[in-house]
Amino acid sequence: MKHIIILGDGMADWPVPSLGGKTLLQAARTPNMDNLARMGRTGKLITVAPGFHPGSEVANMSVMGYNLPRVYEGRGPLEAASIGIDLKPGEMAMRCNLVCIEGDIIKNHSAGHITTEEADVLIKFLQEQLGDERIHFYTGVQYRHLLVVKGGDKRLGCTPPHDVPLKPFRPLLIKPECPEAQETADLLNDLILRSQALLNNHPVNLKRMAEDKDPANSIWPWSPGYRPQMERLSDRFPQIKRGAVISAVDLINGIGYYAGLRRINVEGATGLYDTNYENKVSAALEALRTDDFVYLHIEASDEAGHEGDVPLKIMTIENLDKRVVGPIYQAIKDWNEPVAIAVLPDHPTPCELRTHTAEPVPFLIWYPGITPDEVQTFDEVAALQGAYGLMKEDEFINAFMVAG
Repeated sequence: MKHIIILGDGMADWPVPSLGGKTLLQAARTPNMDNLARMGRTGKLITVAPGFHPGSEVANMSVMGYNLPRVYEGRGPLEAASIGIDLKPGEMAMRCNLVCIEGDIIKNHSAGHITTEEADVLIKFLQEQLGDERIHFYTGVQYRHLLVVKGGDKRLGCTPPHDVPLKPFRPLLIKPECPEAQETADLLNDLILRSQALLNNHPVNLKRMAEDKDPANSIWPWSPGYRPQMERLSDRFPQIKRGAVISAVDLINGIGYYAGLRRINVEGATGLYDTNYENKVSAALEALRTDDFVYLHIEASDEAGHEGDVPLKIMTIENLDKRVVGPIYQAIKDWNEPVAIAVLPDHPTPCELRTHTAEPVPFLIWYPGITPDEVQTFDEVAALQGAYGLMKEDEFINAFMVAG
């Protein structure tokens, strides 16, 4: 049996008063996910291990069953792997956002969703101006980039910028967690302030402001770490002789790299609501013909949640249902070799809060011949009654991989 996980990043949410107290999954039209929930089994999954911040790296690694206290090294090393940076001993990698600062306030974590083409110019400019033998900036995707510091001390208190929209940035600058990390914290905070002076009047930002777009006028490094020691999924599940990851997000591709999954690049994949769902589905189906396992990651709902946009997030959920889940099920349901499907978020991104939370997420598992439970819809409330109950750690991936 082949396996595909369809992950709607940040799709779970809280009850919304304007929706009559329903969550967005309850309010959205999701006939295909509801159908799979009716025909399959559901449950809820704790994706944020105790003591961990509810970041997408933590949650997606949990979905794949990794023991976070043993292998977690932050986002930076995962994104380094995704863009082909082979970290050496002593090198510390950090996620490096391009953000928009307005006055002293972090206006948004994405520099108004700057394009990769614009960001590449700015990152190369920062490397010319601030980079040296110890410091190196690397271009990622859109607002998500990479900073590598040789000899950096990762014992730092960093704030994810998507957690603090509209907050003053100075109190959120990097803090050392021990005296030995003071030098690294000072170095990084100096880079933040110097980047603001350099980027504010850069031609790319002057053009963006002339077009009434937010400028990318500061870097924001966070989530430091060294090269992680993660086992390949094929080492844990021998039935995965070949697997693939499909995502527009470097972080997810980096997890896939260490998990031993080949990366599939999809034309038109943006990580936003305008992503090319159809190309992602085509790539996933093509991969399933040759591979045993596919991890299909869709970012759009998470970004809508960060923007606090309820109608947009509902649209992204309905797009996932209509343009991803439905077509994949219809394509594989009659294949000679059966395919198991799992659908779930990695974490909630409540529109009310505009950042991630750690509550358990709903999931469904379907494959030909599964004995269904009594759940009729796919949402946070209905899944409480699912046959799988409340799962944690590697219980979900183990249950999914033994499907059939």
